[in-house]
Amino acid sequence: MDSIILIFVCMFAGVCAQRVKAFPPNAYVALNQFVIHISLPGLALYYIPKIEASIKLLYPLGVAWLGFLIAFIFFVTLGNYFGWSRKLTGCLILTGGLGNTSFVGFPVIEALYGQQGLETAIIVDQPGTFVVMATLGIIVAAAYSKGKSGVGEMTKKILFFPPFVAFFIGVGMNVLDYDFTSDIQSIFQRLGSTVTPVALVAVGMQLKIDFKSKHWNFLALGLFFKLFIMPAFFFILYKILLKGEGIETEVAIMEAAMAPMITASILASSHGLKPRLSGMMIGVGIPLSFLTLAFWYWLLHIY
Repeated sequence: MDSIILIFVCMFAGVCAQRVKAFPPNAYVALNQFVIHISLPGLALYYIPKIEASIKLLYPLGVAWLGFLIAFIFFVTLGNYFGWSRKLTGCLILTGGLGNTSFVGFPVIEALYGQQGLETAIIVDQPGTFVVMATLGIIVAAAYSKGKSGVGEMTKKILFFPPFVAFFIGVGMNVLDYDFTSDIQSIFQRLGSTVTPVALVAVGMQLKIDFKSKHWNFLALGLFFKLFIMPAFFFILYKILLKGEGIETEVAIMEAAMAPMITASILASSHGLKPRLSGMMIGVGIPLSFLTLAFWYWLLHIY
């Protein structure tokens, strides 16, 4: 429960910071860069070496990898049809395709399904959502951002992106069955734990609710996709077509229904992909998701 409270406290602190003159108007940029260059690499170097390959990964992993692919197809198709800008399309792919499977997902899943459910949620998040963000997410951010879009320039952005470098090191350590000493692991764990408060304060500093904003239609579309279309796809696939049963299937579907990923918003914002819309996807999406999650939990228990 304290994790959920922390989300709203940090976001509210960020909104209040907008009115504090000591903070420059673009202070959130520095916070975004802190998350990208320090927090996320710490998270990767702590968790990636510990992932164990297993057949039980398939359903939870599908939520992240298939979900992002569906988001890519959905928003690219609409973007091409309606003539959206590349920045808008990229923003919606990232925030609509990546779910908040840890900071919101972990406490919600633990409250609903206990420790066993939390074990499945970790699989959805670490080798799933986090790895998708560190690979496909970075590719999309680089491809849809302003500036040069050639293969060489995009490859350079990806290869030198700090979370990707840390992810690559973590995978190498995993393959070699090697991990850092306990003291070093503790340091990386503490650095990684700063993702939630720092990222949410940054989101709050960018969050401006303008009821005349042109972003509302896109916000509604992005959240409808993330909170309804995405979980509906996995409900049909896992429960109806594949006849999935048990806590692993339910947790996978509930994780698919989580609000947009905080880090995805930071990634979009840092690449100039509609920062205000990406912030609204988090600021509006997280509170709204508690209502939609109740619906999916109810549906799973009457089916």
